[in-house]
Amino acid sequence: MDKIRVGIIGAGGYGGCGTVELLIRHPYAEIAALIDKQDVGKPYSEVYPHLTGFCDLPIIDPDDPNRPDDFHVVFFATPDGVGQKEARSWLDKGVKVIDFSGDFRFNDPEIYKGYAARIGKNQEHASPDLLSQSTYGLTELHRPEIAASSLVGNPGCLAVSAILALGPALKADIIDIDSIICDAKTGVSGAGKAPSPTFHYPARYETMNAYKVSGHQHVYEIERELSLVSSKETKITFTPHVIPLSRGILTTAYAQMKPGQNFRRIDETYRSFYRDEAFVRVFGPEKIQRSVDVRGTNFCNLSLNTDNRTGKLIVISLIDNLVKGQAGSAIQNMNIMFGLEESAGLLSPGQYP
Repeated sequence: MDKIRVGIIGAGGYGGCGTVELLIRHPYAEIAALIDKQDVGKPYSEVYPHLTGFCDLPIIDPDDPNRPDDFHVVFFATPDGVGQKEARSWLDKGVKVIDFSGDFRFNDPEIYKGYAARIGKNQEHASPDLLSQSTYGLTELHRPEIAASSLVGNPGCLAVSAILALGPALKADIIDIDSIICDAKTGVSGAGKAPSPTFHYPARYETMNAYKVSGHQHVYEIERELSLVSSKETKITFTPHVIPLSRGILTTAYAQMKPGQNFRRIDETYRSFYRDEAFVRVFGPEKIQRSVDVRGTNFCNLSLNTDNRTGKLIVISLIDNLVKGQAGSAIQNMNIMFGLEESAGLLSPGQYP
């Protein structure tokens, strides 16, 4: 079969780089063009030297009249607001679109407005009619819809970790829906590549802080997805923290167990829910799970624990925010959209230490 031709818009950022790292080893896809407004004309390996000899393609200006457009799929590894303005032109050409931002995570323009306000955009969606066509790209919950879609909104990294942690418990109705608390910790790469006074090395070394307390934008998609799983309106308390770690997310989810639950039943529930999932691994409390165990991989490691003293279920969820939380999910979605083996280009033991 001919390889899938991929165009990456916003290739110079961390999301773009992660996508390149995965695609250069993908058996059924090839990078056709790297597009960005920064570092135009430079070989990609000059921007990211570790890719020397693996990806030396030049970065192309998005306004270059000679820019190729014969892609099968375009990745928008861009900030919020870009994909919603440009996706239509690609869709009209028959090109599939996967957007890394929040532009297409919501099917309702009003819900999108609430999300946009949380990130300081306060704007109407530029292509509201496309929202009804978009699919939320968390493969473990929406595989059939993704397979039939031409427009996928990649999930937020913090959302991935929280939804995968709580989905099975809510589906099985084994926790009190009003008791859910998520405490999430993320590495600094989640803030992106753009320099910031609060994210350069001296400002982040040996310090951590909570941010957007009770007001993080990913809560919109977490609550929407958990409500779909539980078939009930689900609200959570969610507090994210940034910690002095380059990459990785650790989310600890707490919820009150319903009467009659015990660890054995919960363990069976989670293992059954994820039995056929290639990238979700379920562990008990006997083995400590660490962020390094998933670094550079598309895996989500879940550690199940019960506190019999308080009757709480405690689920610890670990992902790499740049892979399962971003580029890996995008490739997983691409594979499904094109009818490929879902794990193509994604099975890797990661990086240690």
